[in-house]
Amino acid sequence: MARMVTVRPGESIQRALDEAGPGARIVLEEGVYRQNVWIKHAGVTLIGAGPDRTVLVPGEGGPAGVPRLHDAADDVVSGVTVHGEKSGDKSSEKSGGTGGRTNGEESGGTGGGGIGDVRVEGLAVRGFSGAGIYAHTVAGVTVREVAAEDNAVWGVYLRESSGCQVLRCRATGSQYGGVALSFCARSGGLIADNETYANAFGIFVDNSSGARVVRNSCHGNAIGVLLLNQVYEGEPEGGVRDCLVAGNELHGNDLASGAEPDGLGAAGPPISGVGLALIGTHRVSVVDNHIHDNHPSGESVMGAGFVIGSSKEWGGDDALDNHVLWNRITGNSPLDFQLGADLARQVFAGNVADKGEPPGLTVPEGWGPR
Repeated sequence: MARMVTVRPGESIQRALDEAGPGARIVLEEGVYRQNVWIKHAGVTLIGAGPDRTVLVPGEGGPAGVPRLHDAADDVVSGVTVHGEKSGDKSSEKSGGTGGRTNGEESGGTGGGGIGDVRVEGLAVRGFSGAGIYAHTVAGVTVREVAAEDNAVWGVYLRESSGCQVLRCRATGSQYGGVALSFCARSGGLIADNETYANAFGIFVDNSSGARVVRNSCHGNAIGVLLLNQVYEGEPEGGVRDCLVAGNELHGNDLASGAEPDGLGAAGPPISGVGLALIGTHRVSVVDNHIHDNHPSGESVMGAGFVIGSSKEWGGDDALDNHVLWNRITGNSPLDFQLGADLARQVFAGNVADKGEPPGLTVPEGWGPR
């Protein structure tokens, strides 16, 4: 039977995790915990009393040697890091924040420092300089009913992992993605029933395949949902294939990202006023989404509420064999849709929209008036 340990405010979550070991269930009572933690064992569940009742915020110290947040400064601290420790590394709680990369990060897969079957549930993670939740090379990770609020870089960031689930979470106030899958080649991902706002990207599927993005509400971001296939030097093989984006409410995304050197979405191009974009994707189905009232507040490389485009010039590919079915795309500016793809290699049916590029698409071609 799994060992269950209860932790109260003022007690060390890290000590409970380290002493309980693999398969443990760590129960956090209601209250504020001024600490960051590292889940390094398989089969662990970290569960709070609810995101409005159990809260993690930055503290003075933390576990030594925590794997650093990928592509972030060495000194940033994430609220909950999920990653297997190096072989022979038995570090316990000390002052100091983050360390160097682990074997799993160098390998780029779920080997090395990889672990599996980890769950983080029922808590809030606020105000960290890195990510709220950061999982790397995990085979089976579930983040459920978590509020990731005002974490500087990412809200919930799952990288090079499989069996990814982000369910009924709230993610707000991050420089990049509220919820992100990054280089999860076989993600088996389910991103469902979440609310994201005040991020550069509400939901970001970055070079990850096999993901289902369903029934989410993304509003007040620069872009509601972005699926991006782009090759980066030194990174694993990319691609976004065989995903489903269905039943999402994507509206009022009007922030401006990529406009200021250290501001929202600083590493990317300028984006503003976009509900959903498929860039270089293959075999993605976009079904029954409501994409409405998205308006740019700054410069944007995309000019519509719904965008399909190529990433070939950045080492990706053209958008191919995507299905766009029964979506309502209305009230966006300057356009409802912008289809920068070979239309003969896409399938469109039953979509409602007012204006777009190319102009003149008709009901038989899958586009009609509201």
